Amino acid sequence: MTKDTKYIFVTGGVVSSLGKGIISASIGKLLQSRGFSITIQKLDPYINVDPGTLNPYEHGECYVTEDGAETDLDLGHYERFLNIYTSQANNVTTGKIYLNVIEKERRGDYLGETVQVIPHITDEIKYRIRLLEFSGDYDFIITEIGGTVGDIESLPFIEAVRQLRLELGKRSLVMHMTLLPYLANIGELKTKPTQHSVKNLQELGVQPDILICRTSVPINDSIRQKLALFCNVEQRAVIENIDIDTIYKVPIKMQEEKLDEVILDKFGISSTSQTNLSKWIELINHIDNPKNEVDVALIGKYIELKDAYKSIIESFIHAGAYLETKVNLDFISSENITEGNLDNLLNKYNAILVAPGFGERGLEGKILAAKYARENKIPFLGICLGMQMAVVEFARNVLHLKDANSREINPRTLNPVIDLMENQKKISVKGGTMRLGAYPCKIVKNSKLYECYKQDLVYERHRHRYEFNNKYLEIFESHGMKAVGINPTEQLVEAMELEDHPFFIGVQFHPEYKSRFESPHPLFVSLVRAALEKKNNIIQ
Repeated sequence: MTKDTKYIFVTGGVVSSLGKGIISASIGKLLQSRGFSITIQKLDPYINVDPGTLNPYEHGECYVTEDGAETDLDLGHYERFLNIYTSQANNVTTGKIYLNVIEKERRGDYLGETVQVIPHITDEIKYRIRLLEFSGDYDFIITEIGGTVGDIESLPFIEAVRQLRLELGKRSLVMHMTLLPYLANIGELKTKPTQHSVKNLQELGVQPDILICRTSVPINDSIRQKLALFCNVEQRAVIENIDIDTIYKVPIKMQEEKLDEVILDKFGISSTSQTNLSKWIELINHIDNPKNEVDVALIGKYIELKDAYKSIIESFIHAGAYLETKVNLDFISSENITEGNLDNLLNKYNAILVAPGFGERGLEGKILAAKYARENKIPFLGICLGMQMAVVEFARNVLHLKDANSREINPRTLNPVIDLMENQKKISVKGGTMRLGAYPCKIVKNSKLYECYKQDLVYERHRHRYEFNNKYLEIFESHGMKAVGINPTEQLVEAMELEDHPFFIGVQFHPEYKSRFESPHPLFVSLVRAALEKKNNIIQ
């Protein structure tokens, strides 16, 4: 630790899902663009140790970091905005905190003390918050506290923040994000919910320094004055966070509100460097003024919950902005796909992506979608389970192994073209035991995958237990489906592609986890480019 690290705590009030993660990432982007080193962490108040065993309907996407942590999806926003790596230390849950404290108690670390929320739980929270400072070299650590002020679950975290503010002194500030509801029938923004939320926070011993006010209409000076007076903050520290059409405009809006200047001033930092967001603004202009347009089908089974595919959605936005192309992404339930409606559902699309997932539900629809893309020369990308179902489809319909399947779905299949990894066979505990994190992938030259990456060794992130069965590799390759990505240490198949197809690639890893707004993932760029070529050929 060599720097006098500053802490920014981000809390939320009134309602959940206001976008604290986007605001945290946007603050980080503004400070980073001025030359400061930034990291962000998320404190989640649920008792699960991590979201790895949570249903997507409960939690949305489970994001995976480079070091194999299964984390909250907000860490994806942090990485996409700041183009940084996060780690195990960047996501802390109540479950992790209590598990560590209980394990210490069982070992006798507390020497017979009565273990209590204060000080033992709050001390553990404070330790985890400051762990990034002790292990890194950051100017600012932004800490987002999940949930809403007043929730029972988040009380220990708020208490830990109260204690840390005393310990850190002028090295910390609190930003509180609230909702200003607009009553259309009277044409008025209401401040009372925010006043009560701040009052709740004050009763817990924490005074916010900055208010971030989510709103659907602009805030006038009268509203700012009222909030400043009743919430005990400076008027210039009442920040408007108005609804916009893309999250990537939030840093620009926050810069217009001079949020970065307010933060630096409150820390007493005189920064001569100005924000440099020129590339960011250029990409936003590409989103607002696209030169082209393509239609892409995303085949999955959680289509009513878009957060389950958050990183995939954002990856298409990144690729579209890079190529100045609007990607119209339609979600199609794999459960609704049949032989009878297959053509009507998919014939209008310029590309098809079969999404990852777990379990048997909707798999036959994913297999049919892969078959349609293969037979009709539609650009295709299969991710994780999507790649596995493309392999099953090829085995059944090209290799004529009619009962081909994954052992995950049919343990008794005579042709397990997808099988449980050897090191997974004795594992019974579900949480944190999959193949997780970044692993090397050696790419075959003269392949479409190599054309995407322009390099022969990449590191991609994984989250799975089942793999391509190498016993079938020879027959697959002799019929035109080639293994073009191999893990060099374990000889696991990481990627497959079709020879006689304009773009048909399946990958066992998750490329969406490493796509960034300013550096989109090459697989998504290549898929969108292939979709453009498909569309242009149809028009011609």
